[in-house]
Amino acid sequence: MPKLTIDGIEVEVPAGSTILQAAEAAGIEIPRFCYHERLSIAGNCRMCLVEVEKTPPKPIASCAYPVGEGMVVHTDTPMVRNGRRGVMEFLLINHPLDCPICDQGGECDLQDQAVGFGSDHSRYHEHKRAVKDKDLGPLVKTVMTRCIHCTRCIRFITEVAGVPELGATDRGEHMEVGTYVQKALSSELSGNIIDLCPVGALTSKPYAFVARPWELAKVDSIDVLDAVGTNIRIDARGPEVLRILPRLNEDVNEEWLGDKSRFAIDGLKRSRLDKPWLKRDGKLKPVSWAEAFQAIADKIRDVKGDRIGAIAGDLCDAESMLALKDLMASVGSTNVDCRQDGARLDVSRRDFYSFNTSIPGIEEADAVLLIGTNPRREAPVLNARIRKAFVANNMPVGVIGEAADLTYKSTHLGNDPALINALHDGAHAFAATLRNAKKPMIIVGQGALARPDGSAVLAAAWRLAASVGALLSDWHGFNVLHTAAARVGGLDLGFVPGPNGKSVAQMLDGGVDVLWLLGADEVDTARIGANTFVVYQGHHGDAGAHRADVILPSAAYTEKSGTYVNTEGRVQRGFLAVSPPGDAREDWTIIRAFSQLTGKTLPYDTIDALRQRLEQTNIVFSRLGYLPRFGCTDLTGPSGDPLALSDLPFEALVQNYYQTCPISRSSPTMAECTASKSPVLAAAE
Repeated sequence: MPKLTIDGIEVEVPAGSTILQAAEAAGIEIPRFCYHERLSIAGNCRMCLVEVEKTPPKPIASCAYPVGEGMVVHTDTPMVRNGRRGVMEFLLINHPLDCPICDQGGECDLQDQAVGFGSDHSRYHEHKRAVKDKDLGPLVKTVMTRCIHCTRCIRFITEVAGVPELGATDRGEHMEVGTYVQKALSSELSGNIIDLCPVGALTSKPYAFVARPWELAKVDSIDVLDAVGTNIRIDARGPEVLRILPRLNEDVNEEWLGDKSRFAIDGLKRSRLDKPWLKRDGKLKPVSWAEAFQAIADKIRDVKGDRIGAIAGDLCDAESMLALKDLMASVGSTNVDCRQDGARLDVSRRDFYSFNTSIPGIEEADAVLLIGTNPRREAPVLNARIRKAFVANNMPVGVIGEAADLTYKSTHLGNDPALINALHDGAHAFAATLRNAKKPMIIVGQGALARPDGSAVLAAAWRLAASVGALLSDWHGFNVLHTAAARVGGLDLGFVPGPNGKSVAQMLDGGVDVLWLLGADEVDTARIGANTFVVYQGHHGDAGAHRADVILPSAAYTEKSGTYVNTEGRVQRGFLAVSPPGDAREDWTIIRAFSQLTGKTLPYDTIDALRQRLEQTNIVFSRLGYLPRFGCTDLTGPSGDPLALSDLPFEALVQNYYQTCPISRSSPTMAECTASKSPVLAAAE
């Protein structure tokens, strides 16, 4: 590792590092526009100039200059200062300087660096150029006259998102960044170019002219619109969430965020439930909390415990699911289930239903097999991690399921479940690829498990993983990719049918007389019997509310403090950013308040007491934010006959990425995305 001196500070960095990276390691700030640590080096803004001793007497772009042993670097000399001022002067020749009406104002790298490293005047008085704005779709707003040609957006879309739709035409002053042809960006990660843009050329179209950054209260939280557990920051003003941005977490999302998670927040304002409702004479009418609770209590009093059931939805926090499970236990019911899609998951061991390799562990894999999943639609941030491993190692990717553009090269093996056993028997060419890999990885999606032979698919996939060397003492290559943020937490809590308990399908088909839906909107409510008394507890007037006899309004994920477990089993916590609307309350407090009417009050009345109960239920809830890496020491597979696979082809579980939950279905922005990018799906809606 070479040693060098930067501004009198000696620093040792890995071979191949650049001067800019070495300066960061030494805690020295060097301005930059085009450089980004997660993108390839472009070296085209020239703002990161430094002076290096014993080289030609000229400023050097530090982002592209490799370090050398004994190098002496100066980042603040008259030559460097004059060079940076000259670069900034050139950048501002054509920049419109429309800061008062620019959405990037207050968060603009150009503003900050002009003050810190620029000059106080310009020698240029010529007319500024003008560039026609580009239409990139309903999410990204463009003012291309402001563009400084840093090419960050081009490199992100091409390298990270894997959808090379942005590029540059012409040269010099006439250079323009765009999509070559007028079309909307098709990437599910396109909103990240807004964060990357160092000027106001690319901003959020839904957020345009809404607020200034200093007006916003900022709260850390966790995204629940998929199962990755992306770390986010919620920006709110008063009672309204105005913006969601990603937070840095190298082990989960790096610094990326999916478009649905970023832009579906306008759905939080629409179709909201803000008061209790009770069905009287066939019509729902607003009532008080006491009346709603009394109606439920009167109904439950005359029903045996085995005729009462509860289904938890995909956006639920662990606290509310535990409270509901305890409530059901207090009335003698074991009919609880958190698998709305009916996925056949074996919950006897945690590694049967979690993403055991871990998200950062994807980068260590050297071969991947996808079974019944399209991670680009189901988990775009995780899919970007798979692409990152593919680009770095040319990792072979095999797919059993529907053919799709995953943003990286893959081998489509077919859509027949029998291919899993064919790979196990070595009867397919891709079997050799898996066996020759040092760290093979198998990812099973919910599309493969939410079918009648789901348990057989799970067992067959585990058997295949064992046969190709994916289950080792220091490497666990068997993974289940979930689509619901609540699923792993619910399974960890045992929110599944107990002894003689009924599953979701059995409860829907008349197995219960009272059915409590905790945010459960993805079930087929048409199957619920006409005589079944339905309690819907949720925050949107979606499918569950339409079938309900009693509606209990609750808080969305931005309106409560909650614990969530992502697909890899990482326990994380979100916090309240705004208050729930009207009479809506946090889910666990609703259940706790109702339990008093049953005469069996739940034994906790604070969130801290409930979280202690969480840890008592399962020790994993004490590992907040920390996920230990486990190998596989027990090769015993999940229950299910690996030879009992059906002939039905796999079908993708997520057909429309933009509308998968009550929040995104209520979002006008997501409806626009569906219409612009999936016209067939929009027509079906």
